[in-house]
Amino acid sequence: MPTEPLRPGDPQTLGGYRLLGRLGQGGMGAVYLGQGPDRRLVAVKAIRPELADEPEFRARFRSEVNRARAVPSFCTAPVLDADPEHATPYLVVEYVDGPSLAEVVAQRGPLTGGDLHSVAIGVATALTAIHGAGVIHRDLKPRNVLFSLGTPKVIDFGIARAFDATSNHTRTDQMVGTVAYMAPERFDTERPGVGPAADVFAWGVVVTYAGTGRTPFRADSPAATAARILTQPPDLGELPSPLRDIVALTLAKDPADRPTAAELLELLLDTGSHSLAELAGRPELQKAARAARATRPPRVPGRPRRGRRRMVVAGAAVAAAVLAGAGAWAVTSSPAPKPTVSASAPPPAAPAIGNGPVIIDRLDRAGQWRASEDEVGTCAFTGGRLVVSSEDSQYYVCHGPEDKFAGDQSIDVTVALLKPDSCASLGFRRIGEGLGYVASLCGDEVTLSHEGDDTSTPIGTVRTAALADGKDHRFQLVIRDDVATAMLDDTPVVAARVDDRDLITGWVELGLDNHGQDGGVASRDLEIRTLGDTASPAPATAPGFTDVSRGDTDSIVKLMSFRPGRNTAVVVEPVVFMTNPGFCQAFGIPADDKRCTYPWNIAGSEATITLPRADDGGLALLDPDDPARCADSTGAATCRASAADFDEWLGDGEELVRLQTRDGVAVSLAQLHLPD
Repeated sequence: MPTEPLRPGDPQTLGGYRLLGRLGQGGMGAVYLGQGPDRRLVAVKAIRPELADEPEFRARFRSEVNRARAVPSFCTAPVLDADPEHATPYLVVEYVDGPSLAEVVAQRGPLTGGDLHSVAIGVATALTAIHGAGVIHRDLKPRNVLFSLGTPKVIDFGIARAFDATSNHTRTDQMVGTVAYMAPERFDTERPGVGPAADVFAWGVVVTYAGTGRTPFRADSPAATAARILTQPPDLGELPSPLRDIVALTLAKDPADRPTAAELLELLLDTGSHSLAELAGRPELQKAARAARATRPPRVPGRPRRGRRRMVVAGAAVAAAVLAGAGAWAVTSSPAPKPTVSASAPPPAAPAIGNGPVIIDRLDRAGQWRASEDEVGTCAFTGGRLVVSSEDSQYYVCHGPEDKFAGDQSIDVTVALLKPDSCASLGFRRIGEGLGYVASLCGDEVTLSHEGDDTSTPIGTVRTAALADGKDHRFQLVIRDDVATAMLDDTPVVAARVDDRDLITGWVELGLDNHGQDGGVASRDLEIRTLGDTASPAPATAPGFTDVSRGDTDSIVKLMSFRPGRNTAVVVEPVVFMTNPGFCQAFGIPADDKRCTYPWNIAGSEATITLPRADDGGLALLDPDDPARCADSTGAATCRASAADFDEWLGDGEELVRLQTRDGVAVSLAQLHLPD
């Protein structure tokens, strides 16, 4: 970012930070380039001295600081320090030493391909984090999008504010922002305030500018631009599809018709080839997008799958509807694929951990799937299996993870029908209640179906009595090149095309279809794997991930869930944990990369594995009084602690631990004592 010299009257220091120059000027104050006691460069934002004693401005700044601290650093400049009570209140954030999007487009022209998509995902990731903390940015524009090592970062929370009713520090006659990026509701003086949908509108304008070099409502004057925003459809130029269709959704006149920031991020990550795999060369952005995506709220457990309407991108038809002012979201009813009964795909070899998203769960206790009970049905762990029962519901689904799988994948599970009229239900590529595909395993047939809004169309059926005996049977579903092949006890039985473009990705559901009768089914030993290499490319010499679900292992993992007590489970993600410079050398990362300055790094596997915990398994906790006394050669603390103490240390977060397993059972957990 360009820096101007300090002006007469500017402070030389502020709160222990030496000020080196000016980065910008706003209505509330100035932003300075500063240097901390550790010589680290930072951005220091300070309220103008004449406003510091104004209760309104100090309250607004205090609110900003509190909210900014709560924003995760997903494609944003994180808060490093702040003192709202200082004589000159100030806020210190990470200094992003890179050009702005406005400068990049001015110098190089409109962005294309992966560069354009990275900006779209990066800014959507930032908005997901910002809105998740209860903040509205309110001035999203190209000059507030900076590039750090190729990763876009959203800056300037100087006019951000909480979007709850108790933190409204902006007068009704004030308008903050840049006209070309303002949503229609920003010009309506009758509205009580604007919400996060205004930022989503600004995202659409920013991405259009990035891809075409101009804003979609450009006119000769600010007044004419505002008039176009209020009355005219956007001019999206040569913006490529499917990104063009998503941008059109965000530029709807009515804020209720726009997706939320989280829904926008989902659309970007789930649309055809524009997926997380496209970000393989941008690991920092890929990591941030995954992290922001994981903050979405969980679905309601145990709810029947029928009844909710969907909102999806429907290609040119939706774009045309948006341009005609017919609404930015559309309910679609794509024709179901034609049935087929051919089946010839052989079982695939299980790919290694780290080739893409993986879920492994024995389903013998609460882990990634949870027990639940309501007036409709029950999901319970009984006899080493997940048992689903219901008396009066046609469909009943057990709550599980919402990890989404796209492209080629395999789903393996052992099922048993506990009552004659029951059918085990395996949903895949699910995007909502009653939306996606489903495999129904009944006593006399196996059926693959395409489910739309309150419709279910069979796309492949085969008669078989194999499941009627009520015994355990291994069911496998393999999806390759948009063809789903169902296998029962290693024998292909039915296949069908699954090429609905609205259902290119989705989560997996386990449930029951009892046709209104008293029903029950049981499932165990579930494995969901991505087929093919969708992970970031790595040198052949890079360390591999440990599959802790099999055999005896001793490795570092990310502990994602832990419950003390008997018959409990732990949920972990295998990682590669290495100190530097070994990590950068192993993964072929250039020595001048920022990551190589860190004392240690991890590479995540995208695998979530549920492990039973041995009842007498050793647990270890770092001794807070003498960490070195407990640390072993791996840097893990090995002082024994109770399960309750270990659970208290973990809290609601995720921590790196050393895990030891015996035959796929967790027998020891130890906290890592990480180098600073």
